Amino acid sequence: MAILISAQSRVMVQGITGKSGALQTKMMLDAGTHIVAGVTPGKGGQTVHGIPVFNSAAEAQAEIGFDTAICFVPARAAKDSVIEVVDAGVKLLVLTTEEIPTHDVAALLAYAKAHGTTIVGPGCSGIIAPGVCKVGSHPVRFFRKGSIGVVSKSGALSYEVGKTLSEAGLGQSSVIGLGGGPVWGFTQRDAVEAYEKDPETKVIVLLGEIGGSSEEEAAAWIGSHCVKPVVSLIVGRHAPAGRSLGHAGAIIQGSAGTAASKIEALTHAGVHMVGSPEELVQTVRQLLDQ
Repeated sequence: MAILISAQSRVMVQGITGKSGALQTKMMLDAGTHIVAGVTPGKGGQTVHGIPVFNSAAEAQAEIGFDTAICFVPARAAKDSVIEVVDAGVKLLVLTTEEIPTHDVAALLAYAKAHGTTIVGPGCSGIIAPGVCKVGSHPVRFFRKGSIGVVSKSGALSYEVGKTLSEAGLGQSSVIGLGGGPVWGFTQRDAVEAYEKDPETKVIVLLGEIGGSSEEEAAAWIGSHCVKPVVSLIVGRHAPAGRSLGHAGAIIQGSAGTAASKIEALTHAGVHMVGSPEELVQTVRQLLDQ
């Protein structure tokens, strides 16, 4: 089965009347997602693709009820929007918004944790369970239902690897794009642990990049707890030290956060390391055949 989302997920879209919110709502509906409400302050009473719009998350919760939310609001309004949806009792929030100040992100993650809300993001592509549900921006055509659990910081890399796996006939149980950091809610370690517990997932794919220590933290958990095979591709192996390459979290500081340090930690944990999406497909196929 999928992790985090399911066919029973009742989804609310924050910023549903905006350009991105309306577009992604249509794409999520086409993917089978059960969207029950949208929220845009001052736009209550409207509909978007047949979905009722409310002025606040509290109003939507009282009138319709939802357990999952996805946020498309601009960065300037993101802090208040997240607090609003957490206060409404949501269990999962996919926070797609980029460029939220890091100190605000840290405060929001702490607030969400204290209230029992899991945040995927910020600045993320979200989650897709092929053929079941999509809460995010992953293109449906790149994915197919199967038994491979994929987690990636980069949305684009998760698209590419998902497409490569699908073209090889290897489907996915879930694919998660966590966002570029430098501070995350749901982490690679969290995803690996969830896939380890998921009976449908047979092989776990961890897609990482330079910067931060999240891959090393995942490696420590894998080495101590993971029974299922894990395959990993780390990108940015030739990046110069001290330079950000697109993601805020992709910054190397000295020897910390380098591709070499991540590869060493993952290899020590028994992870199957690969150098390209094509090699990843070959390794995953071999592990499934075993």
